[in-house]
Amino acid sequence: MFQSRAAKHAKLLLRHAEKVRRFRLDVMSESALADLDRDINEVRTALRVGDQRAIREKSEQLETIIGQQAGAHWEAGWRENTEVILVAIVVAVAVRCYFIQPFKIPTGSMQPTLNGIIGHPQTTPAPNFLQQIAEFFILGRNYINVVSQVDDTVVQIQPRKFLFFFTWSRLICQHQQISVYCPPDQLMNDFKVSPGNSYKRGEIIARGAVDTGDQVFVDKFTYNFMKPRRGDVFVFRTNHIFMIPQDPDTGAPYYIKRLAGLPNDTLRIDSPLLYVNGALAQRYGFQRVMSAKPPYRGYAPGHANLRTPNETFTVPAHAYFAMGDNSYFSFDSRYWGPVPEENLVGRGLMVYWPFNHHWGLIR
Repeated sequence: MFQSRAAKHAKLLLRHAEKVRRFRLDVMSESALADLDRDINEVRTALRVGDQRAIREKSEQLETIIGQQAGAHWEAGWRENTEVILVAIVVAVAVRCYFIQPFKIPTGSMQPTLNGIIGHPQTTPAPNFLQQIAEFFILGRNYINVVSQVDDTVVQIQPRKFLFFFTWSRLICQHQQISVYCPPDQLMNDFKVSPGNSYKRGEIIARGAVDTGDQVFVDKFTYNFMKPRRGDVFVFRTNHIFMIPQDPDTGAPYYIKRLAGLPNDTLRIDSPLLYVNGALAQRYGFQRVMSAKPPYRGYAPGHANLRTPNETFTVPAHAYFAMGDNSYFSFDSRYWGPVPEENLVGRGLMVYWPFNHHWGLIR
C-alpha cells in the first residue's frame, strides 16, 4: 500500500508480459523474444533500485512491445474483466446453492422473534428526505402516501412483483389505477384498504410507514451432515403440501417456522404450553413462547391437528412438524400437516438486515 503508482503499474505490467511470453513463445521471432526479455529485465532492475523515472521509462518501453505482440491492450483488459466477473458469478451462485442463501420474512407468523412486513398507518406527513434515507438503511422502512385523485371506489387489489423480490400492490379502481409499494395483505390488514372502499377526491387512501420483513441468512450446509434439531428456526419448500397453493410466477413459496417435532415425536398443546413426548418443550425458543409474556402469547390449539388439550399428534418418519412463534396467527403444521424431509432447505442463521433489535444470530 506504500508503493508508488508507477511501481504498482510496473508489477502488473510484468505479470502481463510473462503471460504474453508464455502464450506467444512458439510464434515470436528470436529478435522479438530477445527484446521482450531485455525490457522485462530492465523493468525488474528499475524496480529493485527504486528509480521512479527509470521505472516509468522502462514500463513504457515494455508496454510498447507487449502491445505489438499481444494486440490492443483494451481487448486484453476487457477479457480479464469478463473472466473476473464470470468467476464472481459462479462463486456467488455456488455459495447460494450449497452454503448460505438470503431469505426474506414475508409474514408475521414468527413475530416477535422475526418480523414480517408490517404497516404503520399515520395521519402526519412523512419525515424529510434525509431521515427517510436513514430509516430505510437502518430500519428497512419505506413511506407511502396514496391520495385519491377523483371520487372513486376500489374494485380490486392485485399483487405485482419486481425482480421476484419486491412486492407492490396495484389498486384497480373504477376511474383510476394506483401503484403502491406495499404488499396486498399489509395494505388490507394494516391500512384497511379493501375492495368496495370508496374515497372522495383528495382523500387519503393509505398513508404511513411500511417496514420490510427481516432479511435472514439460511445455513444450507449443516443439514447435509447433521440432523435438524428440535427448536431450530428452519426454512422449507412447500412443494406438494396440502392447502398451500403455488405462486404462478415463482412456484411453491418458502416458509420459515420453528421446528417443533422431529420424526416419531408425539406432540400435544395445552395452551399456552407445548408438550413433546409427554414433557414440556425445553429449548429457549419454546420456553419464550410458552411464557406468554407480551408480545408472546403462548401456543394456540390447532385446526386440523392438536385441536384440544388431550389430542396428540405423532410425526411420521421422514417428516417434521413446523409451528410459528406467533401461534395465534401462524399457518403451519397444525393446519396442513408435517413437512416432508425432502422439502427442508436449511437452518435460519442470522438476521443481516435491517439493523434493528433482531439483528444478529437467530434464537
